[in-house]
Amino acid sequence: MENEKFCLECGEKILGRADKKFCSDYCRNVYHNRQNKGASNLIRNTNNRLKKNWRILQKLNTKGKTKVHKRLLDQAGFDFNLCTSVYTTKKQAVYYFIYDEGYLPIGNDYYMLVKKEI
Repeated sequence: MENEKFCLECGEKILGRADKKFCSDYCRNVYHNRQNKGASNLIRNTNNRLKKNWRILQKLNTKGKTKVHKRLLDQAGFDFNLCTSVYTTKKQAVYYFIYDEGYLPIGNDYYMLVKKEI
């Protein structure tokens, strides 16, 4: 047989269209899940850490604007390395946001927690 094709996942002979790469939907899904595994894990883990940060800020900032000590954020497991956006004011104050919850470092280990008005 000319141009016999074999499944990229299981190696079975492929019947059907000439451009087909997999023998079944199952093989296609398994193949692509394995290809995307590393990137998917990174994205999922990062999103989980962002959600944790957001929940911490939301829990500590019940009034829309609150001053807290860094120790409270550290005890809750807040990750200062992650944020979804940064906003710099005209006076050069830098706010870090996780979605709509944010914080502003205000010196002496204190932070002003704020909620972005949407």
